[in-house]
Amino acid sequence: MKNSQLNRLCETPMPEVQDWTACLKTIGDYQDKARFSLLFEHFSPRVKAFLIKGGHLNEEKAEELVQETMIKVWRRSSTFSPAQASASTWIYTIARNTRIDCFRKQSRENLESLSADDIYDSSYEDDSHYSSLVQIRRNDHIDQQLKELPQEQSEVLRMMYLQGMSGQQISDSLGLPLGTVKSRIRLAIAKLKIGFASTYKPD
Repeated sequence: MKNSQLNRLCETPMPEVQDWTACLKTIGDYQDKARFSLLFEHFSPRVKAFLIKGGHLNEEKAEELVQETMIKVWRRSSTFSPAQASASTWIYTIARNTRIDCFRKQSRENLESLSADDIYDSSYEDDSHYSSLVQIRRNDHIDQQLKELPQEQSEVLRMMYLQGMSGQQISDSLGLPLGTVKSRIRLAIAKLKIGFASTYKPD
């Protein structure tokens, strides 16, 4: 579904829906465009606020990511399971992952030798029958692994992948040579890979 189609879905006012989880399930089961219009109208401003609150996004970029998020919601609605997560949890998880993907791209453009895919296993993205609860548990695992890294390594990794900062921005912020920042990130990623391989098994 293109952006113009998404926008047209929201042109006709419709009554408020109380149970968004049931609404999303119906959308997934029947590709119900009318209900998706309601879902879009309700969640798009909330998703925008959520994305902006995360930092490092201007209004224009946030709007772009809202459209991208809602397109994913429409396309992946058939994989949504109310038994695993509520509609809001599922949608905000997709929004957060979309923002992370945006930061990944920015990081790759500024530090081509590193990839966020070294941390986030792309084989378990939302395109499959994927539970947002699994993503939450996986993120908790990543957070635990970060805590086990030396402080100077976890610091630069968090700044790059959680705050969306480029290598040069980290270098400027910490007053470190860019080469030192790159070295710390490489070491941290290598240690995370070892930790994931030894302890993490996806559900």
